[in-house]
Amino acid sequence: MSMTSKFMSRRAVLGGTFAAAALPLVAQGQDERGSADPEATDVRIRLGFHNLTLTATLFDNPTSRDLVSMLPLKLTIEDYGRNEKIVRLPRKLTEEGSGAFGNEQPGDLCYFKPWGNLALFYADYRWDGLIRLGRFDHGFEPLLLRGEYPVRIERI
Repeated sequence: MSMTSKFMSRRAVLGGTFAAAALPLVAQGQDERGSADPEATDVRIRLGFHNLTLTATLFDNPTSRDLVSMLPLKLTIEDYGRNEKIVRLPRKLTEEGSGAFGNEQPGDLCYFKPWGNLALFYADYRWDGLIRLGRFDHGFEPLLLRGEYPVRIERI
């Protein structure tokens, strides 16, 4: 093998290695940008429990649309952990078009794919398996009330 061939093959190997290492980072950044800044819709829902009300604006995705197709619902809202309340849905929602997001924050309304429930976050969180459905409009203080209550979810 000539010196030029060795140089070229090392160069090709190193270039390929760097490209392969960078590709997942580029792809991840694109995925997070696409789903981290979802497009809000004009579709809003109301959750009422224990004489308290929350409203949320939904994002434009198939899972949010599937949730809206089930409304109105009378279910139960309950504590889960120290950062969220959950609502168990009567059936699983579509997961079509879901993707990772990286800017989780209190006030997010999500769907937890493995269990098929709504997750209403009032504190910091980071969890795989979530699809963000929307954001609460004017804070999330009612979620701080501990306990299990009947909840009505409806489109407004």
